[in-house]
Amino acid sequence: MSVLLPRWFAHRGGGVLAPENTLAGIRLAARLGYEAVEFDVMLSGDGTPVLIHDETLERTTNGKGPVAETPDAVLFSLDAGHGERIPRFVEAAVLCREIGLLANVEIKPSSGQEIRTAEVVARLTGEVWAGAAVQPLLSSFSPEAVAIARDVVPHIRRGMLFETPPEDWLVVCRRLAATSLHCDANCITEDMLSVAIAHNIPVLCYTVNEQGQARKLFDRGVSGLFTDRLDVFMSETQAYKGLHLVR
Repeated sequence: MSVLLPRWFAHRGGGVLAPENTLAGIRLAARLGYEAVEFDVMLSGDGTPVLIHDETLERTTNGKGPVAETPDAVLFSLDAGHGERIPRFVEAAVLCREIGLLANVEIKPSSGQEIRTAEVVARLTGEVWAGAAVQPLLSSFSPEAVAIARDVVPHIRRGMLFETPPEDWLVVCRRLAATSLHCDANCITEDMLSVAIAHNIPVLCYTVNEQGQARKLFDRGVSGLFTDRLDVFMSETQAYKGLHLVR
């Protein structure tokens, strides 16, 4: 099956224009014309998948302590910025499906919870997006998590995340049946891009907030970019709709 992959992904929902990993951020991305959003999913102390990036609560909420040790009753009472609360993953998934956004769901397990997190997130992803016209993309820095996603929902695309791709990145992607390679924009090489292009593997780079850097990366053959500056690139989100065809 061939699918169209947008060039632009709104990083952590609304980038810097909204509290990160919130429903407000996802809605903002859609209003600004973005076709794709990225967000992080971790398990709460009660095993509920929620949107949050850090393993601890301090940076993005008014709470304290590890996410994995915080019960839902406490977690959902916290302020995640400007009155927003931490969303359940299922809420974000349903919202993306309803408004037609492609969701890059990053499986972000707390330390030691790779298998459990991946199983829960992959299963829910398959359930929420069953039959949807716009299917999501699952990704993770954890090879174990990507492998579980492959086994639980083999029909849903998978991206392998690296900061700096290792020399055997292609072997890893093939073993995990990953359909895209995600990495730090400052850590890609021409050789890596050439191999990816030759094997029809889209390369998606984070986190790009300047127009000059974006142009250079696209000129080099990068397929998509994650940005925090939705305001800088919103004029381009319509012009480059579905530029890269993934088979």
